[in-house]
Amino acid sequence: MSGIDSTARIHETALLEAGVSVGARTSIWDNVHVRRGASIGHDSIVGEKSYIAYDVPVGNFVKINAMVYICAEVSIGDGVMISAGTTFTNDVFPRAMDMSLEGLETSEVTEETLRTVVENGVTIGAQATIGPGLTLGRFSMVGMGSVVTRDVPDHVLVVGNPARPVGIVCVCGPRLASFEEFQASPEVERSCARCGRRFVGEAGRVRLAHDPFGGGKLGP
Repeated sequence: MSGIDSTARIHETALLEAGVSVGARTSIWDNVHVRRGASIGHDSIVGEKSYIAYDVPVGNFVKINAMVYICAEVSIGDGVMISAGTTFTNDVFPRAMDMSLEGLETSEVTEETLRTVVENGVTIGAQATIGPGLTLGRFSMVGMGSVVTRDVPDHVLVVGNPARPVGIVCVCGPRLASFEEFQASPEVERSCARCGRRFVGEAGRVRLAHDPFGGGKLGP
């Protein structure tokens, strides 16, 4: 994908730098700033006053609410929900000045910049903070106001500061079991009362056992 699709809707106050790509039917609202080389897929929404750093890839069917900060070296998959006020980080040694104390530290990506991957289907609650160098697994969920400092496995719900696992969640959102229940009996098949999908544990992770919708656009 390159350039801005003719069906994309870009608010007149949004700032899109050179080399930005925007897919079909995507909406970018007021005072959004998208840095050079970033890409946003089709059928997505970027809410007002959000910031997307240079070269950040954002997938398809993504909802980014207002005042979200996505720094460099973050990758956003398909079907991701990032709620208002979420902040990503990528720096292990955050200082204003360089090591010599002779000038400002660079804002460019260096060998010390850590990469964060947000996989398909993830939901991040409002005002969450995501630490550097993490992976948020498929369809995992981060509770509002949480501070995430460790990787989050597929379908796991984490809450708190620091965020800790408290539940297993369905593709469509509801909690299927507490995290303790899942750990105690991972082989038990659990069904979602909302959508009918069934899940089972396999090698310590949550696996979709049956999907009445056939997988949809994000696969199994």
